[in-house]
Amino acid sequence: MRYILILIMLLAISCQSAEEHGHAHDAEGGHIDEANEIPRVDYTRWTDKTELFVEFPVLVVGQTSRFAAHFTVLKNHKPVREGSVTVSLVKDGKGIRHAVEAPSSPGIFSPSLQPNTAGSYQLMFDIKTPQYQDRIVINDIQVFADSEEAANAVGGNEEDGGAISFLKEQAWKIDFQTVPAISREIYDVINTSGVWQPAPGAMRSLSANASGVVNFVIDNLTEGTEIKRGQVLMTISSKGLTSNNLQTEIEQSRANFEQAKAEYERKKQLYESKIVPKAELEQVESKYKVAKSNYETLKAGYSAGGKQIKAPFDGYIKSISISNGGFVNQGVQLVTIGSHRTKLLETQVSTSYASALQHIQNVFYQKENDQWSNISASGGSILSIGKEVESLKPMLSIYAQVTEEINMPEGSFTEVEIAYGEPKQAVLIPEAALLEDYGSYSVIVQLSGESFERRPVMIGRSNGEFTEITEGLETGEVVVARGAYQVKMASVSGSTPAHGHEH
Repeated sequence: MRYILILIMLLAISCQSAEEHGHAHDAEGGHIDEANEIPRVDYTRWTDKTELFVEFPVLVVGQTSRFAAHFTVLKNHKPVREGSVTVSLVKDGKGIRHAVEAPSSPGIFSPSLQPNTAGSYQLMFDIKTPQYQDRIVINDIQVFADSEEAANAVGGNEEDGGAISFLKEQAWKIDFQTVPAISREIYDVINTSGVWQPAPGAMRSLSANASGVVNFVIDNLTEGTEIKRGQVLMTISSKGLTSNNLQTEIEQSRANFEQAKAEYERKKQLYESKIVPKAELEQVESKYKVAKSNYETLKAGYSAGGKQIKAPFDGYIKSISISNGGFVNQGVQLVTIGSHRTKLLETQVSTSYASALQHIQNVFYQKENDQWSNISASGGSILSIGKEVESLKPMLSIYAQVTEEINMPEGSFTEVEIAYGEPKQAVLIPEAALLEDYGSYSVIVQLSGESFERRPVMIGRSNGEFTEITEGLETGEVVVARGAYQVKMASVSGSTPAHGHEH
């Protein structure tokens, strides 16, 4: 019983001590002020690689502020899943820093700082990942002398009640992308359609270079098979044939060549010794060159399996004119190949645009579903513009050569927009960023890392890829280019999922 009473007394003393020293300590021994709640602030900064959205208690001398730093890779708008982050508080080249070697959860790093002196500082975040490195700087970060000064200066940090809350964790889980509004030239456009056709030089027919039996080298060689330049497609063998036997012809040609070569070298020595005239040497030299050319032509592309038929460029099999194992005579067409990288785009427009067609600046097209490109960016060109119409063809034809890989079948249709006239400097956003409701347009503007607003805009010219904004948006403001509908629905639902990290 005596031992029990002693234990109770010790517990009472320890509880009293905890009450007297009940303030919390951080991991580094600093005091965390719980009596006066320190207001929180957040910042959003972009580089060409990274978006940083960071939240933290305002910096107070002697108090430790823990950061919730959200790092998003702008290329695919996904969280940084591995790497290290160093946060530095710098003034006049001096300061403090803290590094964390891994995210506390995907995309979120939690470094902390305990400043020693009040004043205005630079806050720097250095991120290093296996893929890239980046630095984000926030200027004019104030460190306050105490919590009361911080609370008076910053206040309650009230949020805008009209903003849409869409958390980083939500954005990271969907197909999401943000882009800044840019200032760029844009033209008037003619909206039409076009047909993909093979371009001149994009098709090549390969013929038999000898008589014999055709053997396919590629297994399951069929129409549509992808091929590479220099790849052996088939061989032509005359083995076992009593006539037109290529092997026999090559051996005979080689014998003629060697005989002509020996005769030429002998005559050359005699000529140098002034025993034979120059005319006799030239006659022998001519026979030697003919024999050499015949031999090299016959043996070119010949292997143990016969004459080889090789692909002259990267492309695909368009048609096959001979079956595997069939006999062909020299010169017979074997196969036709095509190239994905060069195609002809034929489009037609009304004669009302005849004058505008004299000032075409660019042609926009879809190289595959929902992916726009243009001849200026891909190195293509306009080949011809129609000047006349007929009763059965009342439209003006425009032919453009496209020199990039097109993943659409020949004969298929594509949307086309023809840019013409004088350019206009304008605020542009991707066309996909527009939301339309019964003829009215709006965009989702990112106010900060997790705060958005739906803003009505007026639109002007469009070129299929970008749309001009005449009212409602300024250059540099960030809009949602992919995932705008999900943000819109978040505003309609009126509820926000809980954060997956501590704020």
